[in-house]
Amino acid sequence: AGQDSRPVLLYLHGGAFALGSIDTHANVCRALAAAAECNVLSVGYRLAPEHPYPAAVEDAYAALCWAAAEGSAGGGDPLGSGAYGGDPDRLAVCGDSAGGTLAAALCLMARDRAGPRIRHQALIYPATDATTIERESYRLYGRSYALDTDQILWAREQYLPNPQDRFLPYASPLLAPDLAGLPPAAIVTAEFDVLRDEGQAYAEALQRAGVPVRYECVPGVVHSFVSVQRLLPQARRAVRWIAEDLHRSWSG
Repeated sequence: AGQDSRPVLLYLHGGAFALGSIDTHANVCRALAAAAECNVLSVGYRLAPEHPYPAAVEDAYAALCWAAAEGSAGGGDPLGSGAYGGDPDRLAVCGDSAGGTLAAALCLMARDRAGPRIRHQALIYPATDATTIERESYRLYGRSYALDTDQILWAREQYLPNPQDRFLPYASPLLAPDLAGLPPAAIVTAEFDVLRDEGQAYAEALQRAGVPVRYECVPGVVHSFVSVQRLLPQARRAVRWIAEDLHRSWSG
């Protein structure tokens, strides 16, 4: 309230590329909007299997371009010069699970296509490598820990039915040959999650490429914990942690 032009966070929901919606993740978006004091634009991208790769990431890029073009930087009536009153010069992306994959891929795509500029990326337990399940977190937590190995394999079949696509950077950001020049990142993983190790591996790869990264593995929780805002203090803390990084990026 009282601001003509607020920072903008483009949010990409999780759901294995085939499930989930704007509605299923509205509570996370509301929490981020409040904590980060920003406009959150939640993207209803096309879902697999009817729309396999690259439909979702192309939809995300189209939404990013819209967000950059339709904001109202410069003050005045927030709806007078744009569609939603956001500041396109302070634009960040965030996503959880499959949405984290899309957010990471979106940063690569925006860099490769020379814009729009993304100031920050927040990735919540992202899947970053669709080519393997040979990681320690799969061995430890591949059964009976909210998200299991069979569900991961099912999601890959829906979104990436062509096995060769799984090696492409926009499907597996960890396999990108060059991660330099990407926005600063905040990456959150869950201790008891099959995706934990590839989220950590992506954080380490970004650091090696010279990208500023904050990484936190939240102890004692499973995949999707951030969605349980009312019950889990860890979920509320993760949102505050992400919001702190967003504030730093927008004010820098």
